[in-house]
Amino acid sequence: MSINRALRATVLVTTFAVAGLLGAGVASAHVTANVYGSEPQKGGSAAIVFRVPNEEQDAGTNKLEIDFKPEYAISSVRYRPVPGWTAQVEKTPLPSPVKNGKNLDVTNPVTKIIFTAQPGSGIAKGATEFQEFEITASTLPSNVDELMLPTIQTYDNGQVVRWDQMQTGSEEPEHPAPVVHLTAATGDEHGMSASMTTGSMTTSTDGTARWLGGAGLIVGALGLGAAIGAVLRGRKAAK
Repeated sequence: MSINRALRATVLVTTFAVAGLLGAGVASAHVTANVYGSEPQKGGSAAIVFRVPNEEQDAGTNKLEIDFKPEYAISSVRYRPVPGWTAQVEKTPLPSPVKNGKNLDVTNPVTKIIFTAQPGSGIAKGATEFQEFEITASTLPSNVDELMLPTIQTYDNGQVVRWDQMQTGSEEPEHPAPVVHLTAATGDEHGMSASMTTGSMTTSTDGTARWLGGAGLIVGALGLGAAIGAVLRGRKAAK
């Protein structure tokens, strides 16, 4: 009886671990701003990758707009070309200058970058594809701890999803704005985060959830193996 209970308990652990791992994948289906390597420094530069998953079964993504607050005083944004997409960086003249992270006046900061899919391109409909859009931005502000980068995702059926909600409590909003955390300046001349590398990147929350789910699977598998071994030893002894 104890062996059967152990088997049932182990199966439940494995089931919950699998559910947790799958749940982590569902929770990550947002537009996110990711940084490879260390966090960018205040007053420096950042290499940021926007991960955009498609979430509509009957429509594909054909446009992405990323907004930069004028008070960030970011004077330069560059982008890595994405095959099948065009990009446009927009600046907005201000009535009075704002100070950037190096305490210099900026009167024409970057306020938007727009990625537009060419005909026949874009992120395919359904929930199996995503695209990454890589940019660099400088000079980063020195008076904030994070960059909030509202993003607008447009589908080819005209539907628009605004990823612009701020998280104020423990619960994540339905359409959270992408956020990049900044660390204190260390005196490095550029303050650029680590160079881009190949491979996939996830946010820290998504990565932690996946790690916990994977750990649960391993623990469940080990427990299941031990229980099966106990059953076999019990049957052998009975014989």
